Amino acid sequence: MNGYLILIHVGFFVAALVFSLTINGLLLKFSKTLGIRNNPETIIRWSSTSKPALGGISFYIIFLFSLIGLSFLKTEPTGFFNLQTMGLLAAASLGFLIGLYDDAYNTHPWLKFAGQVMCALLLIFSGTYIQFFGPEWLNYLLTIFWVVGIMNSINMLDNMDGITSIVSAGILLAVLGIIALTGDFSNPVITILIGGLASLIGFLYYNWNPSKMYMGDTGSQFLGIFLAGLGIIYFWNGTGFEAEPNRLVKVISVAMAFSLPLIDTTTVFYKRISKGGSPFVGGKDHTTHHLSYLGMNDRKVAIFFLIFSLISAGFTIWITSLSGNWKPLYSYLFIAYLSALFLFLFVVALKPAPDDTKN
Repeated sequence: MNGYLILIHVGFFVAALVFSLTINGLLLKFSKTLGIRNNPETIIRWSSTSKPALGGISFYIIFLFSLIGLSFLKTEPTGFFNLQTMGLLAAASLGFLIGLYDDAYNTHPWLKFAGQVMCALLLIFSGTYIQFFGPEWLNYLLTIFWVVGIMNSINMLDNMDGITSIVSAGILLAVLGIIALTGDFSNPVITILIGGLASLIGFLYYNWNPSKMYMGDTGSQFLGIFLAGLGIIYFWNGTGFEAEPNRLVKVISVAMAFSLPLIDTTTVFYKRISKGGSPFVGGKDHTTHHLSYLGMNDRKVAIFFLIFSLISAGFTIWITSLSGNWKPLYSYLFIAYLSALFLFLFVVALKPAPDDTKN
């Protein structure tokens, strides 16, 4: 039975990948000036060339395509389309619309922030929220902080060709690996994850350096809320773990799965605030940029993030498999890896840019 389900999933992945390549190609062909980003008055990007920011449209279309596909697959358990699923769909749709509006009109940051908070509230009201503290109101606050933080983190990481796609794919692979550990190949979330991976790979074909298109806020805001929701379900709340994880294991799994965006955002916030600037004003002081200042070209930076995204995803899956027999040694091992990765990127980012570029 599992072999049959795996074959179905492989077929769906191929179909979604072909669809992603096709729709991104069509969007690129007919875009011309539609969705062009890099207006120097409104945004700072690593590349100086204006390119259409339409990749996020394909993410959302394939997300809906995946949900519709569940109606035709025999893998859907009764009750999947419940309040929580509808809440995630509503939040993801709102995130998509927030990004689409921002790409078109460059919305005020506070309006964007309000939309992100609304995404978090949609998750909370539908029953998807972090269950970490005793008092529920603390869990709600942590959920809002988490959702807004990840939506902005994924958005900020979209500063160089291929980076956000690679990091997002790594997180999806971690969740897919966790589900695979359980042997539950009939889990409908697999279809959504496969569709997400296919859309990212299809987009990456056009976003790999030298890129032909960007995902824009349409893509980063959709990915941000989608990944934040998955993070709540599979890492913060421990779904898929062999046993109920303690708080330390939860924190380690969250930090491991989202290590690269969290490190980049923390580093950038520290640098900008320490210089008396706003952490929300864009610039060329991200970890990706400083790796480039070390002498890496854009492709090597993307490969660097690809390697550590895969390592972090592998460690995240390993953490899940060890949860039933957790030992203090495991905490030391994973914390050491996270600390080493953070210190390396943090130290690299503290070095001044060759042209003393400020964010």
